[in-house]
Amino acid sequence: MDEKDTQFLSLKNQFLIAMPTLMDPNFHRSVTFIFEHTKKEGAMGIVINQPLDIKLGDVLPQMDIEAEEPSVIDIPVYLGGPVQLEKGFVIHSPLGHWEATMPVTEDIGVTTSRDIIMEIAKGRRPARCLIALGYAGWGADQLEDEIANNVWLSGPVNPDIILYSPNESRWNSAAEIVGVDTRHVSSDVGHA
Repeated sequence: MDEKDTQFLSLKNQFLIAMPTLMDPNFHRSVTFIFEHTKKEGAMGIVINQPLDIKLGDVLPQMDIEAEEPSVIDIPVYLGGPVQLEKGFVIHSPLGHWEATMPVTEDIGVTTSRDIIMEIAKGRRPARCLIALGYAGWGADQLEDEIANNVWLSGPVNPDIILYSPNESRWNSAAEIVGVDTRHVSSDVGHA
């Protein structure tokens, strides 16, 4: 067995915090919640701090779902990543019982089935949720290589950052978990 194979460490239920040098507009100053990561398949995550210029009320008619609870039309929708932009993802707590949920922890899940959106439209949503279109994906070993090249920091998830913190503070708050003050991180490469 190769040394690299024995050292695989799953980043499931971790934050990926983009370093300032990452200029890709999909990920610049982003925080990504990794909800799946295996050695063979790679990683999947949802960017949690890039709201789109649309609300749930803009999406529901496209799904032939009526907002029975007026307040749900103002729920923000996020750009979860550049892959499958037509597919919706809901990060939520508690887990609940939905048709297509991937449990991440005992309390947090990611659901892709229509039934959760229907319940949200009725005002019966999970206690906490974030709705996104698309996801971020990495092939086998790709994410590990990017971390080794200082593209990302990784750190433990704080569900409050995903579900309660204002968008503009999520990047700084996630970095603080791993002891990084983003005010002191340079975006200049190769300068001391």
